[in-house]
Amino acid sequence: MRRWWIPAFWTVFALLSALQSWLAVFTHGHSFPKIVAYHLLVWAAWAAFTPLVVWLVARFPPRQTRNLLVHVLAALVLSLAHVAYWVGLSVGMQPYDDMGPTLFGSTFIGAAVGRLPFEVMIYIAAMVFAHAMTLERTLGAARLHALELQIQPHFLFNTLNAISSLVRARQNAEAVEVIAGLSDLLRYTLDHAGAQRVPLEQETAMLQRYLGIQRVRFPDRLDVSIDVEDEARRAAVPTLILQPLAENAIRHGIARVASAGRVEVRAFRRDESLEIEMFNTGSLNGERRGIGLTNTIERLRQLYGDAHRFELCERDGGVVAAISIPWSVVT
Repeated sequence: MRRWWIPAFWTVFALLSALQSWLAVFTHGHSFPKIVAYHLLVWAAWAAFTPLVVWLVARFPPRQTRNLLVHVLAALVLSLAHVAYWVGLSVGMQPYDDMGPTLFGSTFIGAAVGRLPFEVMIYIAAMVFAHAMTLERTLGAARLHALELQIQPHFLFNTLNAISSLVRARQNAEAVEVIAGLSDLLRYTLDHAGAQRVPLEQETAMLQRYLGIQRVRFPDRLDVSIDVEDEARRAAVPTLILQPLAENAIRHGIARVASAGRVEVRAFRRDESLEIEMFNTGSLNGERRGIGLTNTIERLRQLYGDAHRFELCERDGGVVAAISIPWSVVT
């Protein structure tokens, strides 16, 4: 869950609260900057409490009845703490001059009785929102896993077809080599099951194994080049992001022509982005978006939203699939 919304929300809430309060006492001549500062400090406490509420929701899901007591106690404790903090600020800052309270004890008792229901409602609102965000994140992870499951059988089916063709052609040594490569790829898939991101170096090693299988299928027709900057090797990328691009390049570029072709992969860092480009000889001839490529595009959308870019275009006498994603590393 992104954290920027927490200070942003409470800052806007505090500014609106300050404006409403200042307009209510406009004719009294109180300092507007002082009232704004007061309200920003008042609601900064809930900005600090909100991550705790988010953690409590994740640790003690409110959909389970036995966890409700935890949230009831947390709501009471945080509400009373905020009332005490609020009264302390009011006494100390005197934002409304002589109209404000001057004694903490008596003011706190009255404020606790009067404001406790409102404070508890704030806790409930934060809890409901955090729970909704948790459900959305869980649903997103489930969708990504489903897309992975669609990619893997598709890749497996194509590779088994290649092995079958080699066996029928009595190319047994090549068939054994492909089986060994397939075993390594399946082990990679199982070892990273559920991991949405891996270092690019691992994806590149998997891609080399996959292209090794394809070179057995096209021994005199496929030339491969992989150029990954040293810094880019540690970059985090979605699992199985390169193989569908390579499969698309070979199926629609290399396999459709009798002449020799090539696949070139480049990866490098550009400012705060990781850039990946996969070139293959051939032409688009339409959209060229099969199951693997379509699912790859959807996975990028699920993981990065508008922060990513995917482009499939003709360039330099061939086709380039270009991906740009935010720079990050696997922790």
